Amino acid sequence: MIRVALPFHLRNLARVDGEVELEIANPVTLRAVLDALETRYPVLRGTIRDHGTLKRRPFVRFFACKEDLSLEPSETPLPDEVVSGAEPFLIVGAMAGG
Repeated sequence: MIRVALPFHLRNLARVDGEVELEIANPVTLRAVLDALETRYPVLRGTIRDHGTLKRRPFVRFFACKEDLSLEPSETPLPDEVVSGAEPFLIVGAMAGG
């Protein structure tokens, strides 16, 4: 079971509290997690990735085991700690400003 931590505004949109748990078949990749998340919560489609290109939206970042995976290819496998459910996969709204 993969644990996914969403930022407040996406939890609010999806009407969930806390982490989301997803069942994902191997290989567990960035794309597989995002596909499963958007399938289970269709209201999130287009909020994390662009509808057409499926590229990460600006100001959205992905983290696993304290590593920033935001710029990694979508077929990047997630760490074993995330796959086992010991650590969550984090989707974070990035901050900008001056």
